[in-house]
Amino acid sequence: MRTRTKAAIGVGAAVVVVGGVAVIFGPGWYADRAEKAAADEPSLSASAAPAVAGESSGTWTVADGSYAGYRVDEVLRGKDVTVTGRTEDVTGEVTLAEGEVTEASIEVKVATIATDSGNRDGYFRENAIEAEEFPTATFELTEPAALADGATAVELVGDLTVHGETKTVTVDAEVGGDGARELQVVGSVPIVFSDFDVDAPDLGFVRVEESGSVEFSLALVKG
Repeated sequence: MRTRTKAAIGVGAAVVVVGGVAVIFGPGWYADRAEKAAADEPSLSASAAPAVAGESSGTWTVADGSYAGYRVDEVLRGKDVTVTGRTEDVTGEVTLAEGEVTEASIEVKVATIATDSGNRDGYFRENAIEAEEFPTATFELTEPAALADGATAVELVGDLTVHGETKTVTVDAEVGGDGARELQVVGSVPIVFSDFDVDAPDLGFVRVEESGSVEFSLALVKG
């Protein structure tokens, strides 16, 4: 029987190292450094237009330039810190038909998710997400999602599997592109770590919030 991990998805702090840095340089220095390293939230490129039903119909494959990961908040000795992890090891397909997203299957290799700290990443892979036992996270669309004319926003309902646990989630997403050759899908979904059998750590000097979000940006090509 596997043990319950004591870390949030993708966060698991490297306790000794981070604690030493906080003591030597002060929590404000660490918080500022981590905050600057946090990636921006995924967004459609400036040139992306709403998907056009006729042009966009078909099966689209996840291509280079895609990424997925997480965003969580830490409190380090009273200082708020946002941490993001990213990986480009993302595969899958999305199918559009008659102005709807009808199918979507996405897989992420969680062992390659990285932050600004190698120590944090090592703890995440070995202890928090147990990547050797659970090497991937997946999302499977379970309901067709209509694309409104002239709009990019869409809600994607499906099954998210992380750390061997599957939950039904609603993803706030946007779909855009040139409609004929390239599409982009971006979005995020809030999660509660305990829903995926993961406990957020509270170690005195550092505390991770009990919820965070999974984020993604998918570059899609036809066929």
